[in-house]
Amino acid sequence: MDMLTASTILRSGHWLRADTRVVLGYDARFLRRRRLIAEDGLSFLVDLKETTSLDQGDAFQLSDGRLVVVIAAQEPVVQVRGDLPRLAWHIGNRHTPCEIGPEHLTIRRDHVMEKMLTGLGATLHVTEAPFRPEGGAYGHGRTMGHDHGDGNFHFHG
Repeated sequence: MDMLTASTILRSGHWLRADTRVVLGYDARFLRRRRLIAEDGLSFLVDLKETTSLDQGDAFQLSDGRLVVVIAAQEPVVQVRGDLPRLAWHIGNRHTPCEIGPEHLTIRRDHVMEKMLTGLGATLHVTEAPFRPEGGAYGHGRTMGHDHGDGNFHFHG
């Protein structure tokens, strides 16, 4: 039997019922071509035209018509509380992905960032949760590079 493939993504809200789920961390939700295994053991090959950032609730449409919904995995994160606008500026200035909530910011565990934020007066709470940071300012998904306004578009490693 040929391996099932997924070359189509249906964005959250654009499908009604999934057949199974695949749980992926933040890094694993950025892909072009990869073999994945759903929770029920279904194996399939993701083969997209370009590297794509997936959000919780997006679904792979398999070659046989079934849908596999993407669930954001629990992973080590830090909830940041304090002067949120100021702390968000410092996090953004370091190009660190950040999830913005009404009462706290969330970043992935990073001892350097944690030390900096503590030094800025933040209160940190280490936990495990799905990490769903803000997308890029100019469209869906992640920002891999950007323009600083001087016509200098570049990538940060």
